[in-house]
Amino acid sequence: MNIHPMWKKYPELAKDLNSTLKLMENSVNLKNKEVENAVMSMIHSGGKLLRPAYQLLFSQFGEKREGKKAVALAAAIELLHTATLIHDDIVDDADIRRSLPTIRSQFGNSTAVYAGDYLFVSCFKLLADYSSSLKSIQLNSRSMEKILSGELGQMDNRYNLDMTIDQYLENISGKTAELFSLSCFVGAYESGTSDRFAKNCGKIGENIGIAFQIIDDVLDYTQSPEQIGKPVLEDVRQGVYSLPLLYALEEGRETLLPYLEKGESLTETETNKIYELVHSFGGVAKAQKLAEEYTQQALKGISKLPETSTNAKNELLTITQAILARTN
Repeated sequence: MNIHPMWKKYPELAKDLNSTLKLMENSVNLKNKEVENAVMSMIHSGGKLLRPAYQLLFSQFGEKREGKKAVALAAAIELLHTATLIHDDIVDDADIRRSLPTIRSQFGNSTAVYAGDYLFVSCFKLLADYSSSLKSIQLNSRSMEKILSGELGQMDNRYNLDMTIDQYLENISGKTAELFSLSCFVGAYESGTSDRFAKNCGKIGENIGIAFQIIDDVLDYTQSPEQIGKPVLEDVRQGVYSLPLLYALEEGRETLLPYLEKGESLTETETNKIYELVHSFGGVAKAQKLAEEYTQQALKGISKLPETSTNAKNELLTITQAILARTN
């Protein structure tokens, strides 16, 4: 399967991403063919490979870049990301992801758990083989901890009608932004940049990740199920309240509460009403504004990076602008 067509504009990056995908495939070799098939189906489910792309681009700022190592670390990060998605779908009882059946819906929860676990192992095997020091392995371990913390924070706040904007931002900083941050940091650090420079790259990645997740949550209120590849407002039924809804609650709490208190028993008519109310109370517009603020912080950070012979800086600007202005 080929990589996403968005990378056609960037032939060198596309070449490295194809190598990344191939290495991910080659990392999977299981006697249990059901689990192997489950893993392969997830690897080829149409992800954009954004995190590996950022890792590869940030690796071009160091003087000690090794192409093979950069690809291996990109593969490790995407394996880690894929593992978290599989486990997410188990926790959420999700049947659809990227408009395709999830592993748990195809093969059952047990196979999905083993598939996710296997990808975690594959990730750390690549890190052990290619990291220049234990630091990257330690950072990946800490990132897994932050991701888990964000997921647990989201779980703890299910059906919490008093959830704050700060709690939401803390959760997505772990759940989504941490892997973007790790990708940018490791790309720079493992290619020989200074600690300070790599940390700055990590901060850029964090801003990208927060903006990315907010936009994802906005799309729930602006797209059809076909466009976003999952049921609209399914998260609301499951008690996961994202930024547009939290902003709308600040303005129209009394109107929204009778609907939200129904939890899983919400009907399609009622979720459609929530959809309308979130718009009318300004939740979508406010969330878009905050996403734009984080986007500008990320672009400002990228604009301060040095020029490279590979045009990495301009590609980072173009790609970041494109993914943070997306409408699907």
